[in-house]
Amino acid sequence: MISVVIPVFNEKGSVPTLHSELVAVLGRLGVAYEIIFVDDGSTDGTVSELRKLTPISFIALTRNFGKSQALQAGFRAAKGEYIFTLDGDLQDDPNEIPRFLDHIKEGHYDLVCGWKKNRVDSFAKRSVSKIANRLTRFFTGTRIHDMNCGFKLYRAEVARSLNLYGDMHRYIPALVTSMGFNISEISVNHRDRKFGVSKYGNFRRISKSFFDFITLLLVRRFIDRPMHFFGIIGTFFSFVGVVILAYLVYIKIFDGVLIGNRPLLILGVLMVIIGIQLFSSGFLGELLIRQNTGRNLYMVREDDKKI
Repeated sequence: MISVVIPVFNEKGSVPTLHSELVAVLGRLGVAYEIIFVDDGSTDGTVSELRKLTPISFIALTRNFGKSQALQAGFRAAKGEYIFTLDGDLQDDPNEIPRFLDHIKEGHYDLVCGWKKNRVDSFAKRSVSKIANRLTRFFTGTRIHDMNCGFKLYRAEVARSLNLYGDMHRYIPALVTSMGFNISEISVNHRDRKFGVSKYGNFRRISKSFFDFITLLLVRRFIDRPMHFFGIIGTFFSFVGVVILAYLVYIKIFDGVLIGNRPLLILGVLMVIIGIQLFSSGFLGELLIRQNTGRNLYMVREDDKKI
């Protein structure tokens, strides 16, 4: 069975056309399928349009929670062995779906990402996206051209293992590779937007994505060993503070210099205190991880139990 999850926000004009295109393509495949629209708090009557469509399932969120939460809701509702995601603005072409399926089966991949190689968006939007993708590839080592393309095909276990929040949907390929799954990409046809407007301004995208990007880097490297992050920084601060204090003690003893009114003394003490606090934060993080026995930090690909 194939599940198609489409998060939408104020796409009243697009959803009927997208639905008819999906039904036509999926019908030719000759397999069972379901189409799940997740309305992320639309205010333009998108839900009214969705009620008119069949066959369809839709989930209407109570307000605009963001694309990450809309995807999360769709993943939890999906019943298929394979789960497609695509945007609801008609820029993703459903006719690419058979190519995705062939690619994931031939290469035994867990996730196949779309690559808008010939993107039809504005120059500013393309430029921001290109810079963001290069930075993400450099810092995460995930060799995908288009990290944020919404057109993706997941094996069900991959989609259901994701825990998305904030704007982390932009970095799904990096999250998936950090869990040990195999990913690939194919170039896809990208079409002009016919209805509505883009939901993200360039400045807004950059400002919202920056902190999620930092979170991604920290989660990938330190989620199961916070002491490696806080401990290293805390040790550095404490070392610098001790060096400063040792210098002040030296000039006090051997040169007879008054140090009580020196700003350097305050700096040295402050550095030691900050270092101890950071080190303690790392230690507490380690304790919490070891006590949180209900959460696994590993992924199982296959469990072959033979009796």
